[in-house]
This record gives sequence, C-alpha cells and structure tokens, in this order.
Amino acid sequence: MRLSRKSTASFRCSKKCAASAQSIGVMLTLVLGIWNVQAETEEEFQSVYVWKPGTWGRCMGEECGPGGVQTRSVWCAHVEGWTTLPTNCKPAERPENQQNCFKVCDWHKDLYNWQVGEWSKCLPVAFRNPSSRQTSECLKGEEGIQSRDVTCIEKRNGAAVEDDICDYFETKPHLEQACLIPCPQNCVVTEFTPWSECTKSCGVGLQHRIRQILVPPLYGGEPCPNLTEFRTCTFSSCDAEESIYSLRVGPWSACSLPHSRQARQVGKRMRDPEARELMKKKRNRNRQIRQETKYFVVLIGYQTRQVTCTHKNGKTAALSFCTQEKLPITFQSCVVPKDCQTSEWSQWSPCSKTCYSVISTKGLRTRTSSIKQFPVGGGKECPSLEEKEPCAPQGEGVPPCVTYSWRTTEWSECRVDSLLSQQDRRRGNQTALCGGGIQTREFYCVQANENLLSYLNTLKEKEAEKPIANKLCTGPTPNTTQLCQIACPIECEVSSWTAWGPCTYESCDDPQGKKGFKLRKRHIANEPTGGTGNCPHLIEAIPCDDPSCYSWQVVRLGECTPDNDSECGPGIQTPEVQCVNSNRDFVDRKLCREAIYPVPVLCEVPCPRDCVLSKWSEWSSCSYTCSGKTTEGKQMRARSILAHAAEGAAQCPNSSALQEVRSCNEHPCTVYHWQAGHWGPCIEDLSVATLNSSTRWSGEATCAVGMQTRKVICVRVNVGQVGPKKCPETVRPDTVRPCLLPCRKDCIVTPYSHWTPCDSSCNEEDDTKTKQSRHRIIIQLPSNGGRDCPDTLFEEKDCETSSVCSNYRWKTHKWRRCQLVPWNVRQDSPGAHETCGPGLQTRAISCRKQDGGQVDINNCMKWAGTMPPLTQHCQLPCQDDCQFTNWSKFSPCSGDCGTVQTRRRTLVGKSKKREKCRNTQLFPLIETQFCPCDKYTAQPIGNLSDCILPEGKMETLLGMKIQGDIKECGQGYRYQALACRDQNNRLVESGRCNRHAYIEEACIIPCPSDCKLSEWSNWSRCSKSCGSGVKVRSKWLREKPYNGGRPCPKLDHTNQVYEVVPCHSDCSQYVWITEPWSVCKVSNVDLKDNCGEGVLTRKVRCMQNTMDGPIELVEDYLCDPEEMPLGSRQCKLPCPDDCVISEWTSWSRCLLPCNSSTVRERSAVPLRQPGEGKPCPPETETEPCNLNKNCFHFVYNVTDWSTCQLSDKAVCGNGIKTRMLDCVRSDGKSVDLRFCEELGLEKSWQMNSSCAVECPVNCQFSDWSSWSACSRSCGLAGVMTRKRILIQPFQGDGRPCIMQLEQSKPCLIKPCYRWQYSEWAQCTVEDAHCGDGMKFRNISCVVFDGSNDDPGNVVDEELCADLEPMVNGDKQIVLQAACTVPCPGDCYLTEWSVWSSCQLTCVNNEDLGYGGVQVRTKAVIIQAMDNEHLCPEQELETRSCVGGSCYEYIWLAGAWTGSYREVWCQRSDGINVTGGCSAVNQPYADRSCNPPCTKPYTYCNDSAVCACEEGYTEVVTTDNFLDQCTIIPVLEIPSVEEKKADVKTSRAINPTQTSDNKQGHSGRMWFLQPFGADGKLKTWVYGVAAGGFVLIIFIVSMIYLACKKPKKPQRKQNNKLKPLTLAYDGDADM
Repeated sequence: MRLSRKSTASFRCSKKCAASAQSIGVMLTLVLGIWNVQAETEEEFQSVYVWKPGTWGRCMGEECGPGGVQTRSVWCAHVEGWTTLPTNCKPAERPENQQNCFKVCDWHKDLYNWQVGEWSKCLPVAFRNPSSRQTSECLKGEEGIQSRDVTCIEKRNGAAVEDDICDYFETKPHLEQACLIPCPQNCVVTEFTPWSECTKSCGVGLQHRIRQILVPPLYGGEPCPNLTEFRTCTFSSCDAEESIYSLRVGPWSACSLPHSRQARQVGKRMRDPEARELMKKKRNRNRQIRQETKYFVVLIGYQTRQVTCTHKNGKTAALSFCTQEKLPITFQSCVVPKDCQTSEWSQWSPCSKTCYSVISTKGLRTRTSSIKQFPVGGGKECPSLEEKEPCAPQGEGVPPCVTYSWRTTEWSECRVDSLLSQQDRRRGNQTALCGGGIQTREFYCVQANENLLSYLNTLKEKEAEKPIANKLCTGPTPNTTQLCQIACPIECEVSSWTAWGPCTYESCDDPQGKKGFKLRKRHIANEPTGGTGNCPHLIEAIPCDDPSCYSWQVVRLGECTPDNDSECGPGIQTPEVQCVNSNRDFVDRKLCREAIYPVPVLCEVPCPRDCVLSKWSEWSSCSYTCSGKTTEGKQMRARSILAHAAEGAAQCPNSSALQEVRSCNEHPCTVYHWQAGHWGPCIEDLSVATLNSSTRWSGEATCAVGMQTRKVICVRVNVGQVGPKKCPETVRPDTVRPCLLPCRKDCIVTPYSHWTPCDSSCNEEDDTKTKQSRHRIIIQLPSNGGRDCPDTLFEEKDCETSSVCSNYRWKTHKWRRCQLVPWNVRQDSPGAHETCGPGLQTRAISCRKQDGGQVDINNCMKWAGTMPPLTQHCQLPCQDDCQFTNWSKFSPCSGDCGTVQTRRRTLVGKSKKREKCRNTQLFPLIETQFCPCDKYTAQPIGNLSDCILPEGKMETLLGMKIQGDIKECGQGYRYQALACRDQNNRLVESGRCNRHAYIEEACIIPCPSDCKLSEWSNWSRCSKSCGSGVKVRSKWLREKPYNGGRPCPKLDHTNQVYEVVPCHSDCSQYVWITEPWSVCKVSNVDLKDNCGEGVLTRKVRCMQNTMDGPIELVEDYLCDPEEMPLGSRQCKLPCPDDCVISEWTSWSRCLLPCNSSTVRERSAVPLRQPGEGKPCPPETETEPCNLNKNCFHFVYNVTDWSTCQLSDKAVCGNGIKTRMLDCVRSDGKSVDLRFCEELGLEKSWQMNSSCAVECPVNCQFSDWSSWSACSRSCGLAGVMTRKRILIQPFQGDGRPCIMQLEQSKPCLIKPCYRWQYSEWAQCTVEDAHCGDGMKFRNISCVVFDGSNDDPGNVVDEELCADLEPMVNGDKQIVLQAACTVPCPGDCYLTEWSVWSSCQLTCVNNEDLGYGGVQVRTKAVIIQAMDNEHLCPEQELETRSCVGGSCYEYIWLAGAWTGSYREVWCQRSDGINVTGGCSAVNQPYADRSCNPPCTKPYTYCNDSAVCACEEGYTEVVTTDNFLDQCTIIPVLEIPSVEEKKADVKTSRAINPTQTSDNKQGHSGRMWFLQPFGADGKLKTWVYGVAAGGFVLIIFIVSMIYLACKKPKKPQRKQNNKLKPLTLAYDGDADM
C-alpha cells in the first residue's frame, strides 16, 4: 500500500514537476534570451567607443638619465571622433598614461649621436608594388628607392639607445631617398677585324677574326656575343705528310732549395779544387759584409720543367714520337722568392695642426715603418711605408692659428700732375695745380694679432708691424691708387672803386696840420683762400690841403624868392643843407659849426613878356679823375630858352651865357696806397705755452701757435715805393698776425722683415754664395719738420756656409760565385760531368753617405733612386768554350762623314791557346761601324710670340712708359723658337743650328693716340646787355683718336664742342647820356614875336657807366635800343604874352597791380604869367595805367644750372655750378634787379651749388713680373710667361683696359730624353715546338720632342746617363716575361686587348653620376675545330674611370638594292658597333613580301606589302589581304601637239593593251583609283559622291523654278529712276 501510495505520489509529483520544469524552462529561456540580448547590446554599445591616447609629453625628472617620467593624455572617444565619458570604454583596455623615460640634458650632446649607415642598393619602386611594373621600352631609367639604417648610439661603446635622445639635438636623418636605376645597357662590341691569315699554307686550315667589347653589359643588359668567328680555308694538298706530334715545354716549377743532404753530396762529388779554394777565400769576406746584407736574404735555388710530346688532338704521347736531336733544358737556377717584410708601425706623430682655425680645422699626422726584408725573386712588393690621417688638435686651451692680413702705408700726397700727364703731356710739368688727382700707397703682409683691438690700444708711438712674405696673405689685395681732391684756390675778387671822398684829416679824432687825404675804397666781393692777405689793396689816397672832417651838404634848393617882396625879378634860392662826415653819412649839425655854410644861390623869376630860361641841368661827369700838367677836370651844365622876350622887356642872354663850366677833380694824379707782401712762414711763438707734439699714427695731433709777418710799404701808383708818410697811417695793414703751426709728422717705418731663407738645396758643383735679404717699408713720410726716414730700407748679406750635403748613394759589392743547378738535378743531362753552364750569382748592396760612412738603407730607398739589381745570370764556361772579355765602347769619331769607329774584345784564359777560338771569322775580335754624317737643319716651331718690348730704361727706347700710365708702345720683337734636327730627324741641341736659337721679327705696338682738341677759346660777350644771358666758348678738333685712344666728346657738324654758361650783365653798365635840349627852333617864324611851333633836338650817346659816372663813349649797340631817349621832339615856343610853364616832371608811378582804372600823372609849374586875357595851361596831366604800356609787373626769374665749372688750374674734381637771378618785366624784358628789390619780392633760390666733374683716369697696370721658368724642362711646347695685375681700372672717359695682362714667349728648345722599351719580340720556346717560353725586349735611350704623340728616336745611351732608369714612371725594369706558344690543335686566349674608351652612364647626353667604365677582353683562338670543346671561356675585365664621355647609338641604313639594304648601328663618335641601338627602332633590311605576291598584276612595294600595278585597283579580303587587282578606267587627254584630237572627246582604253600611238604622242593619262592600299574607299570618292548629290538637288530645284507659272506684276505709274549713288573722293571734278 505504501508502495503504491508512493508511486501515486510520485506520479502526482512528476506531473507537477513536469509543469514546474516546463515553466522553469520557459523562464530560463526568457532569462537567457534577455541576458544574451543585453550582452549583445552591451557588446555593440562598447564596440563604438575606443580609448584614444595622446602624444607622450616631455620627459621630466630631477636628474639626467634614465630615471625620468613622461605622461600622456588618454580619453574615451566615439569612433566618429567625438569625446565621451570614460565609463563608456572598457577599463581593461585603457592604455598606460605614464612610462619611464630617459631625460636628456645638454651635456648629453657629446655622448650620443646618430650613426648613419651606407645607402643600400637602388631597388625599383615596382619591386614594392609588382602590379605597377611597366613593360614599355626604357628611355630614362627606372625610378628606384634606397634605404639606410639610422640608429642613435652611445659614442662610448656604440650601444644603441632610444632615438629620442639624439632627436633632441638633431633631427633624425632620412631613412630613404629616391634614386634612378639606369636602363639596362646591353653589351656593345666593335665590328670584326679582317680575317687572319690561314693557319696552314697547304691543305685545310682555319681563319679567324675577332672583335672587342666597348661597353660591358650593365644594369641587367644582354650578355656579350662571341668575340671570335672562324672559317675554314682550303689550299692545294700538302706535298709532305703533316706532322701530328709536337714537342711541348711545360712551365717552370716553383723555385726550391736543394736538400741539405743533396748539398753535401754535391760537396763530396765536386772535383773542382779551384772552386773549393775560391769558396774558402770568399767565406771570410762574406762574413764581414753579412751585417750589410741583413735586408737581403738571397737564396739561390733551382727549378725544373717537363718536356712532353703532344698529339694534335691535345692528348699526350710518348716522347719518342717527337723526333728531335736536342731536347730542351729541363732545369735552371733561380732565386727563392721572399716577400717584403716591414717593421711594426711607429707611433703617430703629433698633429700638424697645433692651433684652432675656422677655415681649416683638420691637420695630418703620420706614422712610418721600415723595411726588414726586401722582396726578392718576385716576392710580394713592399707596401707604403708611411700612413697619414686627418687629425685635430686635442686638449683644452688650443690657441688660435696665426692669421695673416694686408696692411697698407699711408696715402701719398695728392698729385694732379700725374693725372694731367695722362691727358695733355704739355701740362704735365705745371705746378700749383688743383682739382682731381691721384694718390698711391703700398701694401704688405703682416701676421695678424690675436686681439687686434687691444694691440692697437697698446701700440707705442712710431711702432708698426713687421712685414712678411706676401704669399702668406690670401684674399684680394688692397687698392694702391685712388682719386683725391686738391682744393682749388679761390682768387680774391674786389668791387669797383668808389668815388673820391672829400679832403679829410688822416684821423678826425686827432686832426693835425693842414694836410689831409682824399680816399677812395673798394671791398672784397668773395673771401679768397688763405684769407684777405692775398687780396690787392682796398684803399687809395691822394694828399690834399685844407682837410675837414665834416661839411655841409646841399640837399636841395628852395623856391626862387624875388627881392623886395616883388612878384618877379631877381631873387635868391636858399639851400637846404645837412651836416655830413667824410663818408657822406649824416651827422649832428653841431659838428659842422666850423664848416663853411653854403651861400644862397641867385635866381630870377621872369616877369610878363620877359625872356624865360629853363633850370640849370645837372653837372656832367668830370672829364678826368685827377688833374695834372696835361689834364684838367671840367664839368659843364646848361640851360635853354623857353620863351623869348617882347620888345622892351628883359631880353634873353647870348648863347655863351646858357652854359657854365667849372673845374673838378682838381687833386693831382698822385695816388698812394699801402702794398702788403705775402705772409711769411709760421714761426713758433715760444711765449705761448702750448706743446708742439708730433702726430701719433692714429692721426690725432696737438699743434703749436706761431706768428707770421709780412712787409708793408707805401707805393705811389705807376712810380714805386715811397716814404710811409705819403700814405695814411690809420689804414696801414697789419704786419704781424698769429697762426697755427702745422703738425710735425715723423717718418714711420716698419721693423725689418725676417731674413729671406737661404737655398737649402744641395748642389756641390755650385760654389757661388747665395744671398739673403730683409727689408722694411715706409708707412708714413715725414712732413713739417718731422724726423727724417732712415737711408737704408734694404739689407743683404751672404748666406752662411751650409753643412756638407747629406747625399746618399748605393754601394754595390763584388759579385759572388756563379751558382749552378745541383748535381743530382743535372746529372742526367749531357755534359753533366763538367761544372759549367748557366747559373745565377748574387751580390751585397749597402747604403753610404757621400763621405763613405754607412747609414741605414732606408735613406737610400728615399733619396738614392732605384736600387741596383741583387742577382744576375752568369755562365761558367765549359772546357771547350771560348771565353772573351766584354766588348769595349766604340772609339770616338775623329772626322767627318766616311770615317769609322771601332770596338774590341780579347780572348781570356785557356781560350787563347785554342785554335778554334782564334778563328776571327767565327769569333771576331774587332767590330767597326761608320760614323754618322752630322747634318743639321733648323725648323721654326709654333707661332710667333706676342710683341714684346725690350726691357731696360724706357727713355732710350722708341716706346714710352709713363709712370702710372698704360702707354707702352713702340718697337718690339716677336720670337719663334727653332728646333734643330739631324739627318735622321732626331732633335738635337738648338745651338748646333743657330747660335740664337730663335727667329726674331721686329714688330710695332702702335701707341694709342687720344682725341686732341684745341684750347678753349675766349668767352664770348654775354648775349644780353641787361640781365641774364649766356656766354659761349668752344674747342675744335685737332686730331682724331686712334689705336685705342681716349674717344672724343660729342662734336657738332663742324667738329667743335661748346661750353655754354649763364652770365649776368648789369643793366646800368651802359647807359644812354643825353645833352640838354636845344632851343626850340620854330618853323614859321614870326619875326615880330619870335614864337610858334618848332623842333627841339639833343645829342644822345651810349656811355659806359662807372662809379665816377659815365666817362667813356662806347658803341650804341651796347645800350638797350628800347630805352634810347628821343633825339628830337616837337615844341611850341610861347609868344611874349603867352603863359610859360616849366618842363614836365617825370610820370608818377602806377599803383600795382596795373589797372586801367588807375592813372598816373605829371606836373609843371608856371614860370611866366600870361598877358591879360590869356590863361595858363593845366599844371598836371594824367593818363590811364595800361599793362605793358606804361605800367609793368615784375617777377624774379631763375636760369637753369650751368655746367660744372672748374678752376683754371683744375682738370677735374669738385667745382661749382651757378645760375642767375633776373628781374623780368611783364612784357618779358629783363630789367635791373632794383625794380624787383624795390617791390620786396621774395628771393629763396640758391644761386651756387657744388658739383663734380668725373676724373678721366686711364687704366693702369703694375710693372711686368720677371719671366717665369719654362713650363717644360725640354721639348717643343715650353713657354715662359710674365704677368702684371690691374691696379687702377679706368674711370670716366679714361683709356679703357685693352692691353694684355699676360705675355708669353717660347723657351729655348732642348731635346727630351727618356728610357723606352722596344716592342716585345715574338714568343720563343728554345729547342721545342710549343709550350711555355719567354719573350724579350730591350730598353733604349730615345730622344723626343716632349709630346705624347712623338714615339721618339733611339740615340746613344750616354745621353740618358743622368736619368734614373724608369719607363713611364715605373722604376721596375722588366725586359723578359713568360709567354706561351700554342701547340697545333690548341685552343687558347689572346692577350688582353687595350682598354676601351671611358663611357659614362647618361640619359639625353647628361651624366647620371654613376662614373665611367672601361673594359678589356681576351678572345678565344681555335687552331682545330675538333678541339673546340677544350676551349676556355672568353674573358672580360672592367674598371672604373674618370673623364669619360656620353655616347649615343643610332641606326643607319644604306640604299636599297632590290629588296635588301644594309642596316647597322653606329656610335656617336663614328664607330660602327653591334648592340647599343634599340631593337624596337631597327629599320627594315629586307622589304620582300611574305607571303610573296603571286596574284596577277601585283608587286611588292616599299612597305613590304603586295600592291597592284599602275592602272589597277586593289580588292582586299575581310582580313585585309589583297584578293585581286581589277582594271580601272583611264581618262586620256590628248596633248596640244596632237592635231587629230578633239578636246571634247575622250575614250577609255585598256592600259594593259599595247598602245597604237606613235612615238611622238605625249598625251597625259589620269588613273581614277577609288580604293586605297588597304582596300577601303579613298576620301575623294566620298567627296565626289557628296558633290554629285548636291548637284542633283540643284538641278531639280532649277527645273522646279523654271516650270512654275509666274504672277503678273502690277503696273505702276510715274516710275522714277533710281538715283545713282556716287562716292565722293574729294575730286573737284565730281
């Protein structure tokens, strides 16, 4: 029951649990789903927010080094860029915002730096981007890129550190840079040489030809082709059987020493007692020199070689197949090779730079090693025994390097004469010149002081720097000449004399005696140079009697007052007076109390009907300025009759009473004045306490006060000196005045320079003593009594005797015994029982001084030239050998052509007794040869030299050289060297042909002649007599310039040049003077009353005006004609009852500005009252003021500036330009300045201004230097040069610099000698057919002309005795060399070809900077085609070169021959090559068609395309191939000559048919061919079709219009004709 109950319960539970489980599952599903969605949402939410770090900040820390800390900002940002809250980003992914760092300080700069590696190979850019590779033809190269490693390292140990440390001080260098990879350069080879000769003279042989490589394959270019081509050559069959075996000699083995045991055996078996005894004798001597041979360990050994028999197929056969009587020697003596051994390097020498310099911071230091073992037997040569490397001075306190700078002397005095002599030699000796000049100075080199400022401050008086050699100073030299100015003296100008004053006492303050003086004065117009002491006298005096200091002066006379208060009749005029002094100045009237008061003047007032007279005129000018025996001064005045009297009235006086004459200037003509001499020198006044010190070098001076005196005498004019009492003492000039002494300047010279070095070269043959010198330079000349310069500026002395020359020489010791090959080696050879045959012998070499003392051998290596040989081949004679001495030298030639010279030898030893040796036919003892026939011919070489003036004193020559001038001309000589050659065309000493060795040809250097003008003419008269005008002067051309002379100024058509300057004429200089009017002469005379109308006349003269008045009559044209007064006028003589009035006064002035509404007036007063019933005329007259008639305006006018005016003593320099001030009337007339001055017009113009006339300085050169040494020690091309420098460029109109700065002339021609190899002889193998042999050459002395093109001619070796044996700079003389003779059938390589020309890598003829390349090759030579498989590969060798050229390669083509032509590639220097030209641009060489043209009427055209013949058109297939040729119609146009033809007919003919025309027919045929070569219609076919279509449309339109019915027009009445329109062309006939 329980069980079942449980089961039921469990069942019930299971149901409930299932429901619960189902609900729980649903809930879990929902929860998990929500969680997944939330997780995805959070993941998507956080994926759009990311952390953004900033840049790291500056490393901060208290100490320098790795303990620093740097921070950066970190923020959360949306992927779109905007910033958000940090909570939106994942905290776990937040970057660090702080890190440790290395704090960099300034002192780290010396511990770290950038280490920059080498640039890598240039890789193409396409290498990084393979898709961008280009396949087109390369034209300019391919763009590439190269990289390098840049690392920041610690200098101490090279350890890499962070880049930030180095970047703190210096920006990191670039890691990559662009580069250019040149286009691939294919191999370029030359054309083949001609075919060689056939290897056989019979049977079948081979010929070959080779070519050389010009450019190796570069930058991935195509490899080189085969350099050799072969072909067979066949001749007739050989008569004898061809040998198929050859005896081959192998190479020598390495040199080896015999084994000691073998050596002992050799000693035991030696049967030559003489040799053993000789060994004993020399052993002791060799021990003595063993120490001297420690550098040369020479061991004699032996070497062997094999002899084999070779088949022509290259295989070795038995030696018996090679039948030969004598076999080659298989052994020989040799020197065991030893390499050069050197000591360890010495310590580095101190740096050659011991100071600091900005210009050159590096010096050099060296270290050396010495030779311990010289190379022998072909051992390794010695390396360089000296090494150098740049260095800089180390340590603190490195002093600055000595520097050098130029110093100059003071400028010399300004000299005008040297400048003037360049222009006009006639004026070169003038003195007292002024204006522009030239001053000079010298320059010298000194050692610059470290602190120049302090040096100048501590510079003692009269101290200067020591001069040194000028070559130590660099940089431009200072100017040695400059323009300067000498102020021109200003001449004293004085005014005119005033009128003579009254007779006054000498001193009115102390009047004494009854004698006085009349004075006249003048003043100084401008201040002269040097003060007023140089002016003429300013006061003249005339002694007189009854002097007075004050007098009464009549100002004017009052009205005439008749006596007795009557209305008319006699009366008096009371004068109005004023007291004046001797200068006519108004003074107090009390001072004239003792003077005579003027008395009243008698006068008369006419009564009615009385005679009326005019007033007295003014007194005329005095006729003389003084009175003497023959001269008496007179003055005159006059009056005229104004009206005659009536009968019974007071009549007019006679004519004599109308004039009055009085004496004037009654003082005698004895004029005195004080005459002052020139001021004397300034003499120091010791009473003045000032120090007269010498000037310091800086120019500051303290000068003294002195006194000057002059002589003053009294002079009577035109007589001479008189006593001083004749002249007024009060106006006597001063005789003493103070002055300022000029400062003394002492002479200043530099200290003596160092002694020039003596010649240190060692020449024992020259016994002459050399000199050494020193000098000093004057840098300031003395003046004004300063200390004089020393007499000696140059010192010279003999050089001290130098020590014995330390020359070194090689000392050679005797040759040792000839050593043979060891016995065991040569025992199997024939004659081995004898100790004889070829061997080697050695000798010792030591180094000695000239005195014989032994020194280290390194000294001879450095100074003694080539070391003598240590070994030589020797020959021990065998018993049957004949022995001779060496040939002697040929005896000298004693006569001319035809004589002989001989040389001899003799038998030695046992050979004298042998019969065969005494056979002179086999062994001659004397040899003879003819002496050369010496015939010499001279040949001129090169061109003539420059024209060179003889050296020496120029005054004695035709050419003149002026100091400071470039005028160097006259007769000189041109030189041409002569080369002397003998009959064999060998160059010999020039003296054998001509004693002078030159051709001298006279020449002329034309002297430049400047433009020559005449002197200036006198100035013309001023163009205006009043106001400002111009005056002119001129020069005319005397001689035109030639030969580069100074050109002329611009001339007019009459070859003149003018100078026009403004001038000013005083308007009152010439004045019109009128005499009084005559009596009015009436024309209708009333005899009763004597009155009526008449004419007045007077004389008018032009006179020169002076201070004393008009005194001299001049020509009328000098006075202004417009201002000339009237000489006559109408008048009316009053009748006795008429009113008589006076002369009209002058018109009053019009008020300004002029206006016609204003008037001017004049007045007259009645002199005689009229009769009853008759009035007097008006007493005043007026007239309107009309502009430019009686009223004028006045203005100032300023002229233009004049040209720059110089002093008469100046040539150029500073001057003055002037302009004039005029007063101009409104009608344009110039008037006196007083008219403008009276109006008070403003004058603000400057009338004078300074100016300068540029000095015409000629170009100046220094003196010629000495002739240089010859540029060549020998030969034809040597020249000597001399130079000069430009010291003064031309200025202004000076003569330009057109002369030479350098001259050259040929040297004396001397023959050149050198040692020269002969050509290598043919390679020979002794006693064998082929194999390793030897080739030989000789060394000879040759003479040549010094050029590289002259191969030279062999001469006697004695002429090269002074030359060190070397060839082309190589002291190692090589006269033999190993070589190889190929055996028949061998395949071998040729010798190296010559190096090709240097070719650069270029694009468009521009070098890319990759350097040049040269190549040489070895080609393969085959002797049997069967052995071709045994041939080696051809070889090439390249090397870099400099100075190459850019070459271009172009295709060239010849003319077509049928369908073929020749096409080849040519280099730009004209060499035909293979390779180099682009295959893309290669022209066609074959124009035959493929497939061939087989269709009827077709042919192959120039484009290698099948085309139709003339008269046929092409029909092509869809593939553009010619299908067939069809006939086209032909339009034949008969010619004019064919009379039967009709121009309106044409016929179509078949062009392929035979024409029936006669031979004379010359018609033209047009072929209409619509299809082109490609089978398409031609363009003209479309044009014709379009034209035809338009024509059809036109025809249809015309037919339509013609068939259309027209409308009837309306009839119009009174139809008018259309008027004719004409175009008027201006012709009157229209």
